[in-house]
Amino acid sequence: MELKGLKTKFLGRNVLFFSSIDSTQKKVKSIKQPENGTLVMADNQIAAIGTHERKWYTGNGKNIAMSFVLFPDCKIQKMEKITTQIADCLVKVLREITNFKFEVKEPNDIFFQGKKVAGILTETVCKGENIRKVYIGIGLNVNQDEFPGNLSDIATSLKKVCGKEFTREEIIVAFLNEFEKCYENLIR
Repeated sequence: MELKGLKTKFLGRNVLFFSSIDSTQKKVKSIKQPENGTLVMADNQIAAIGTHERKWYTGNGKNIAMSFVLFPDCKIQKMEKITTQIADCLVKVLREITNFKFEVKEPNDIFFQGKKVAGILTETVCKGENIRKVYIGIGLNVNQDEFPGNLSDIATSLKKVCGKEFTREEIIVAFLNEFEKCYENLIR
């Protein structure tokens, strides 16, 4: 997967892509010495995790499944709202791309008319009062037509909302470009 149009300094500059993986979050956490902003993406996750260890459905090659690591090395207080900031950036990008209004269900879910379209998983590693690492996982339903079981009652996708397909790479690039600016302001 090529990220054309990426304007970031560090976020998404080192990318690991997998056609299938257990979990992008588990993978990014297992990298011994990742670069700041290292991004792990997958077409399919077979053991994707969400908040509180809940399962996350990925759909093969239709959705965004990605995780990245940041090294803020700042006081915990500066990062208290990181998940909400990520959600706000994602909503802004989705509005720009689709012209539809998405809502944040704080702290980590994105909804459209009562159905979940995205989820965010944020995990921090602290030493004393400082945050050393932040692992961020994002699952976004992009081109999913159908959801298994009762998920169709509670989940939707950009395709179902807008009636057309979207290019995952364009959404990822737009988000990374937007979020890096927000993140840099957050840790100043």
